[in-house]
Amino acid sequence: MHPAAPCAAAYLLTLLVVASRMMLTYTGPLYTEHFLVQLHRGDPETAKKVARDHSFINRGKLSFAGDLFHFSNPTVSKSRMRRSLSHQLRLDKDPRVKMVKQQEGFSREKRGYKTLQDIHTNMKDPLFHKQWYLVNTGQADGKPGLDLNVEEAWKLGFTGRGIVIAIMDDGIDYLHPDLLANYHAEASYDFSSNDPYPYPRYTDDWFNSHGTRCAGEVSAVANNDVCGVGVAYNSMVAGIRMLDQPFMTDIIEASAISHLPHVVDIYSASWGPTDDGRTVDGPRELTLQAMANGVNKGRGGKGSIYVWASGDGGSFDDCNCDGYASSMWTISINSAINDGRTALYDESCSSTIASTFSNGRKKNPEAGVATTDLYGNCTLRHSGTSAAAPEAAGVFALALEANPELTWRDLQHLTVLTSKRNQLHDEVHHWKRNGVGFEFNHLFGYGVLDAGAIVRLARSWRSVPERFHCHAGMISRPRLIPPFGTLRLTITTNACTGHSDQVHYLEHVQAVVTANASRRGDLTFNLTSPMGTRSLLLGRRPRDDDSLVGFHRWPFMTTHTWGEDPRGTWALEAAFTGETPQRGLIAEWTLMLHGTHDPPYDRQAVLTGGSKLANFWRHQLEQELEDAMEESVAQRRASAGLS
Repeated sequence: MHPAAPCAAAYLLTLLVVASRMMLTYTGPLYTEHFLVQLHRGDPETAKKVARDHSFINRGKLSFAGDLFHFSNPTVSKSRMRRSLSHQLRLDKDPRVKMVKQQEGFSREKRGYKTLQDIHTNMKDPLFHKQWYLVNTGQADGKPGLDLNVEEAWKLGFTGRGIVIAIMDDGIDYLHPDLLANYHAEASYDFSSNDPYPYPRYTDDWFNSHGTRCAGEVSAVANNDVCGVGVAYNSMVAGIRMLDQPFMTDIIEASAISHLPHVVDIYSASWGPTDDGRTVDGPRELTLQAMANGVNKGRGGKGSIYVWASGDGGSFDDCNCDGYASSMWTISINSAINDGRTALYDESCSSTIASTFSNGRKKNPEAGVATTDLYGNCTLRHSGTSAAAPEAAGVFALALEANPELTWRDLQHLTVLTSKRNQLHDEVHHWKRNGVGFEFNHLFGYGVLDAGAIVRLARSWRSVPERFHCHAGMISRPRLIPPFGTLRLTITTNACTGHSDQVHYLEHVQAVVTANASRRGDLTFNLTSPMGTRSLLLGRRPRDDDSLVGFHRWPFMTTHTWGEDPRGTWALEAAFTGETPQRGLIAEWTLMLHGTHDPPYDRQAVLTGGSKLANFWRHQLEQELEDAMEESVAQRRASAGLS
């Protein structure tokens, strides 16, 4: 060996260590081999020629945009700190190309990948009696009756037939004997490998079992003597493999969420930004565009259904900092355990609309979620809000079978009206009623999904009126948040009355906030509606020590004011809750109201809608009587010449 060889080897080793440390500490953007390419002529043949001429791979046109294409170049490092300018310039100089953007890589994590440590229906499947979330008779130390009430929906004849649910995840073992008969190959795709076979990549630890487990919860075949039963056991399940890669990109995420929206009815996502209590992140530009396209044009214009797991950050996180779970276009689902308490990993936030079930807190081996596993196996160990979202997708499949004309908004209204408190118990956040009598909880939303109730109401449901978006007001003068005490800002609005975008019955409310703090995790926001409903928009996140980024026009969302009249004064309160005094300011607050001008529910629906609709219409009648009395008094005063 040359005498300099050991020194050279030591030098190379040192460089490798330094490089690895740089990668671990680097917080800037990482760039991938994927490129967004916009052409002047958006035809596939031109795209094919452009890619070939510059040694790129054309991975296809983006389905939601006419002139945007996905190119990749395997000679580019899969993750680099600087843009690959040489590759980009080759495309930039081509006169056929309008725009090129190299895709940044970012993290998206599967949710609920945890171990259990941290009836009248007759089914032959061996694990059915362990699926307590379907029919709870007290198994695994649970509370009898605390379940999804699927038995009633099944007896009414609804099993998900004709509905297609896409599991956006790490792939599906579509050869599994409990999934094969319900697998929809034509609606499936692998966006990680760019082929139509989304089979999970093998790992020794079976890490890529996540999607297969979620798929079994929804569509596992009934009465075939294999594993258990899906919530919608006659539905079709599609696999969209998109998580199993070093980094997520906006193109892949947008392509997955917009895959065959005329075929896929429901997209189920059990993933999101890192649940570390520090991250504030959400969909990028293309994914937002794809989701908007989905709710406006999917399912023949009725809108794609997006079901999202609310997050597994526990009390250290807040799901309103997750732009997917807090989106108006998604149905954010939290979880309860089999005795009605919160799971220790549950995140709470005002955007969560309802809950289903995950594993129990106790180490009972049968307290987990029973479902399919890789390579033809079964498991009792599925858990987390990852398990909750597919259960909800199954319930929504039952509702769509009962009424295929339901829009994406109809399904959210049905969720609010039929979800039940049941035996759910939150030790931190108490159950409350909003201004029209709807009972809600900051963690569980409007309660646990009730499959029997939702299909009964869905059968006779009339679609809700047109939706409007009202810019209700804005405060743009910076205001300091005191280290002790509360900053209170108010906006008084007529909810755009007299204009084409007037809103008199709320669905979603957004407080779009720009704010900074010396410690972001100690900052809290509360929003109070004119009818007195108080929504905790942001709770304390003790692990978030950001002092630079803050929130930039971040849309904090609440569903807690559903059905309320938004006219009047709204109050936003900002305060610090940590033990150490902090400094901060709100630079801007915009109030956005989303809902209808006309009443969303037909009075006749009270006959089948249960107590929540009865409460809503009782409030409406009281309000109409109060308005009529005020008008009468005003008329009498005017006729008497009084001001």
